[in-house]
Amino acid sequence: MFGIALSVAACLRAETRVDVAWIVARHRGEAFDPAEAIAITPGGGHLGSMLSGALDGQLDGLAAVHRTQGRLVKLEISPADAAISGVQAAAGISCMLVPGSELPPHLWDHLLAREPICLVSELDDDTIIRTSMYTSGSISEAGDGPRQLFERGSTATEVTDQEIVTILWPRSTVVIVGGGEVADSLEAAVTNLGWHAVVAKTALEASGLIAALAPIDSVVVMGHDLELTGRALMDALSSKAGYVGAVGPRRLQEARADWMGYRGRTDLSGLRGPAGLDIGARTPQEVALAIAAEIVATQTSTALEPQER
Repeated sequence: MFGIALSVAACLRAETRVDVAWIVARHRGEAFDPAEAIAITPGGGHLGSMLSGALDGQLDGLAAVHRTQGRLVKLEISPADAAISGVQAAAGISCMLVPGSELPPHLWDHLLAREPICLVSELDDDTIIRTSMYTSGSISEAGDGPRQLFERGSTATEVTDQEIVTILWPRSTVVIVGGGEVADSLEAAVTNLGWHAVVAKTALEASGLIAALAPIDSVVVMGHDLELTGRALMDALSSKAGYVGAVGPRRLQEARADWMGYRGRTDLSGLRGPAGLDIGARTPQEVALAIAAEIVATQTSTALEPQER
């Protein structure tokens, strides 16, 4: 749901109807990601996708019936949809389908800030009466069940006859700008840590990804293309990303600094270059490990800093 927050917020500001759907349960306990959501606008337009698009057509049809309240719907993936989407056919998939205007209005601000959220939706049969939102500061007010689920620190859902609890816990995103063995090794390393890795190989692609980052996210650039790495670093240093690193020898670091300085960016205090803790790394895999370790260290030190009152 973090990925569609900006678009949903824009629709609501423009007073355009938008319905939001996400999975809350699957038959036989098959794995799913509650943070994977789709926003549906009138006429069948939608942003995001679920289960590689296997449910999108059914949700489009249900959203076309403009109900004023949200509902819990049961869907199945037909053999035809499974063949198209590449996922297995399945039944008993429970989804929330809620008009965006019926969700807490500040939800989208918190999601855009990539903050952990707890949503508690009260049910009357399959109709959602109301949805309440809790944050890290107010989760104690949600009751023992939602609080305990929230304190696990991961995205999860819990469904009962009376309510549905959805915990949305953001994952760190690492935007890797450039390619090569170090990029491949870093992508594998951060993925193993449970983070979301995205590789950008053009300046335009990198700029779009970096603009949406939050303090829990990171940017690492590599390669000798000054136009690509320089622009990405300028964007990253102006963004909210909590970690910005550059891979390469001193001469390349200086060339990037000169490129940025010529274009008005002289404050490089937020840049870590060469990226990575000094562990004597030599191979691409070791360099990737050093970078991942430095990102962890940076995130940990930021989390331990006293919060402003």
